[in-house]
Amino acid sequence: MGDAFTPEARRAFILRHTTLQPVAHAPELMLHQADEIEPVWRMTEDELGAIGLPPPFWAFAWAGGQALARYLLDHPDEVAGRRVLDFATGGGLVAIAAMKAGAASALASDLDPFCAAAVALNAAANGVAVDFTGEDLLERPAPGVDLILAGDVWYERPLAERVSAWLAEAHGRGVRVLIGDPGRSYFPRDRLTPLAQYDVPTIRELEDREIKRTGVWTFPG
Repeated sequence: MGDAFTPEARRAFILRHTTLQPVAHAPELMLHQADEIEPVWRMTEDELGAIGLPPPFWAFAWAGGQALARYLLDHPDEVAGRRVLDFATGGGLVAIAAMKAGAASALASDLDPFCAAAVALNAAANGVAVDFTGEDLLERPAPGVDLILAGDVWYERPLAERVSAWLAEAHGRGVRVLIGDPGRSYFPRDRLTPLAQYDVPTIRELEDREIKRTGVWTFPG
């Protein structure tokens, strides 16, 4: 997938198949979003000549990310002057919210190369600067940041277990960790402390209902 599109072609693809819209639960922010998941997913596979690609996470504002974005905008003390990592960023929503709330810097990470283009477009639309890395950060300890943000990662057991251990290790080194999740199957709620709850608008293609009760969590202690 990484070789099939140039960065310019990915940017053009995103602009062609999304529209710039306010984020439902954080309307101060704008994202290039698709209205339906199946068409943009199918068109990605068609243009790449591949099947079985991961969903276009970059094309939507997922519930956990929306909750995190809302929390940061309402609690700027969490990010003010801090170096922030937005893990599995998708379209960059949480990193953008962090910058809007006063973060010193934001690094967005994701394995999907489309996310690099989506983050750049969305950051520009919101008038902030966000760095991007496509490296697999789970292969080593978390980089030197003050705060890690992670939303909507606990939908698959192997990934959930890796991410949970990686975040716990970072927390043990003194890194603040904030997590957004609507209670997915592998979310380790028994090991976390709730900070806030929101009723987040979403679409039925992404979730099992149009309003998802979604929490923001951190590690205890």
